[in-house]
Amino acid sequence: MSLAGRGAFVLLPATGLALVLWTLVALELPLHWERDWVPALGIRLAFEIDGLSALMLLMITGVGTAVFVYAGGYLAGHPHQRRLYVLLTLFMLAMIGAVTADHLILIFLFWELTSLLSFLLVGFNHDQEGSRKSAQQSLLVTGIGGLTLLAGFIVLAQAMGTWSVTEIVARVAAVEPTPELTTAVVLILIGAFTKSAQFPFHFWLPNAMAAPTPVSAYLHSATMVKLGVYLLARLDPGFGEWALWEWSLKLAGSITAAWGMVLALRERDLKRILAWSTVATLGTLVTLIGLRGDGASVAVGALLLAHALYKAPLFFVAGNIDHGTGTRVIDRLGNLRHAMPWTAAAALLAGASMAGMPLSFGYVVKDVILEVKGADDVFAFAKAANVVFGAIAVAVAGVAAIRVFWRHPGVSETCEAHEGGPALVIPPLALALTGITLGIFPFIAHELIANASVAMTPGTERVIVGLALELGPALGSLAVTLAIGVTIFFLWDPLHRLFEGAAQRIGRIGMASQYERSLQAIPRLAARVTRSLQNGWLPDYVALAAGSVTLALAVLILVGSPDLHLPAWEPPSAGVVGAALLIALGAVLAAVLRERFVLLLATGLVGYGSAVLFLYSGAPDVAFTQVTVETVFVIVVASVLLKLRRLGRATSIAEPALRPGALAIAAGFATVVTLLLLAATAGAFDPAISRFFAEASVPEAHGRNVVNVILVDFRALDTLGEIAVVMLSLLAALPLLQALRRHRTVEGVHR
Repeated sequence: MSLAGRGAFVLLPATGLALVLWTLVALELPLHWERDWVPALGIRLAFEIDGLSALMLLMITGVGTAVFVYAGGYLAGHPHQRRLYVLLTLFMLAMIGAVTADHLILIFLFWELTSLLSFLLVGFNHDQEGSRKSAQQSLLVTGIGGLTLLAGFIVLAQAMGTWSVTEIVARVAAVEPTPELTTAVVLILIGAFTKSAQFPFHFWLPNAMAAPTPVSAYLHSATMVKLGVYLLARLDPGFGEWALWEWSLKLAGSITAAWGMVLALRERDLKRILAWSTVATLGTLVTLIGLRGDGASVAVGALLLAHALYKAPLFFVAGNIDHGTGTRVIDRLGNLRHAMPWTAAAALLAGASMAGMPLSFGYVVKDVILEVKGADDVFAFAKAANVVFGAIAVAVAGVAAIRVFWRHPGVSETCEAHEGGPALVIPPLALALTGITLGIFPFIAHELIANASVAMTPGTERVIVGLALELGPALGSLAVTLAIGVTIFFLWDPLHRLFEGAAQRIGRIGMASQYERSLQAIPRLAARVTRSLQNGWLPDYVALAAGSVTLALAVLILVGSPDLHLPAWEPPSAGVVGAALLIALGAVLAAVLRERFVLLLATGLVGYGSAVLFLYSGAPDVAFTQVTVETVFVIVVASVLLKLRRLGRATSIAEPALRPGALAIAAGFATVVTLLLLAATAGAFDPAISRFFAEASVPEAHGRNVVNVILVDFRALDTLGEIAVVMLSLLAALPLLQALRRHRTVEGVHR
């Protein structure tokens, strides 16, 4: 791909970044725009940009610009580089749509589009089995979560009477919890947890590291995985006071934050180590959303920004190491600062922010988080989880910034390492330096974080943002966290062996193992069901279909119409009685006869009896069609049977005289259908349809014969179908008629 082509793609996110910055400076938030899309379904193209959306847009376009530049160097000369750029561009647009949409259906559409594009990006190297399996896993987990989210959106919209997110958030705070709203909350939480890799759906994110590094840096650190967090933050003003909502976020987020960091100790691949720390950060964000108070919303906004500014550069660093050495395994890396000085500098700057060192934006953010989580209403497990998260974050930052660049672990050293070009070193340096700049001058981000906090805590004129470089109480907490983190850093290898051994012993009960078992069980279950149901015996197929319909109708009657009203008895006409007797006679003969030809003729009585019933019920056209089809069917099948008899292949049906199961299904089916018909005829006749046809025949169809107008105009497709049936019946009988004509011609010649 040419330099001009790469530049054209880079221009897209850069233009978006410029528009976002101009919007923040020149326009008053929130901005709202909407138009009708599908009015019949109440779906509108509704978009809104408030402080939270603006923060997400800044990360999407800002980190996106760095990713697009980095991808040009990382995949230089790759034959499918253009495909990556196209997919990244579509993903960026989908993310922009998801964080600005103000309609639940629009959010779902963009939400699922990000899942689909993530599948294509994770499986970018589709010739590798690992990439295909990781892409499949991410699509299944997030896709199923997306469908669950859609169900929650539908229930929520039906309960609140609107699809607008803004209106729902404004109304739901004053509504008492109902079963419908509770169901919607549970479904939405599941959908958001799958997207943001919350426990127990956390296992898919590290496996998605099979994607190229630009994808990991963009999707799995700065944008897509934060979409679930964004949705929770967007709905939190409405559901924040619900105990179910609050404790679900606190519990799931705290477990994810602590467990994600512990699982990072298992890994030796630098990208997977960073991925598990991302899972832990997402857990911390979810926990913060579950906490009450203005300070929590400030912490959420600040951590969203800080994490993007240090984790994306660290993923770039991992990509540079892989690009320059051919490996990401930390046991095979050491003293890379000599061969890769610019990457080492970016790693130090980003690692300092991740560890929460002074003069970094990470330090400012951790000070805010410490204040929020130090409140009395935060349960002890969340505080303990924060300690684990902070300490291991220091260790992970040390591994990414110190161990591979400044220390030799004593196993082996990569000697052929080399630094990448400007496209590989400028993006991580730019983002990491931005994080340091905001740490030294945090007032630059005041307005941005304040607007995001107001969006998450509506009802306040302005949230006072506590972003400041204070070397007071936070230093004491930092010292403790730093001491524990440094200890973990130096004990990384023995801790790795300890946790790896424990993980192998308990791995069979982990969610990743359960996922693999589920995939393996699907084909086994399908094979077992197929062997049971698809046995090649037609009577079993008919029995299964009839039994299923009978059961469904019975449930419909029992559940939907517990007080079934039947019509008063009226003596039927002689024609109806005769038709019923003819149908019954055909059914009885079909049940007892075994000779195929006679059985065919007996079943024909059922069809002719139905035609008589249609005739006396005022449907002569249907009666005519029934007689035609039944006659042709009997003639065709009878001809085949006679041919088989002449060939000596006609045999009787080898079945018992009575099949109790078939008799029970037939009786049950007849009973439920009869009850439904009686219930339908018991209701009062509604003449609305008849009145409509009588009134509309002349002005709309220009015909006074209502029946003809209905057949030719209002029910034209139905009539066409009947004509098609008659025509097909004629075509089916035509070969027999031609054969009969030829036979008579031959007989006439012989005579």
